[in-house]
Amino acid sequence: MIGKKLEINYKEYSSLEELDAKDRMLIQAARQAQKSSYAPYSHFNVGAAVLLEDGTVVKGSNQENAASPSGLCAERTAMFAAGATYPGVAMVSMAIAGGPDFGLCESPATPCGACRQVMAEYQKIGRKPMSIILTGKDKIWKFEKVDDMLPFIFDSI
Repeated sequence: MIGKKLEINYKEYSSLEELDAKDRMLIQAARQAQKSSYAPYSHFNVGAAVLLEDGTVVKGSNQENAASPSGLCAERTAMFAAGATYPGVAMVSMAIAGGPDFGLCESPATPCGACRQVMAEYQKIGRKPMSIILTGKDKIWKFEKVDDMLPFIFDSI
């Protein structure tokens, strides 16, 4: 037997001012997208904003449905909209903002496993790392690539 160790790398910021202008803009777009969330059942509102290689920003928000799990997460809403509207344009970064009743969690809300897998697929399609920025009330986490959030990415292709 050989013991292995897995390390996850990310940066933690305590304020928006510590980030560069592009990351601040993307977080603001995610917060704006959060306002269009439809979450009457969970009351947990999430907004996501995807920055494309050409500078375009595509937003999405979580959309719930009484026939759960018929709704969709903000992250996948944004990525699928970007993929459908701008096919072939790489996604280079995504910001996510989430919390109860249109607010933010103390620590950043993290994407579900299904969203992480879709992020991994679009990162692969784009052939470059896609950074992920998660924002909370007290801290911001930045992952330089999806692999840092989803080790052992499923890849059957």
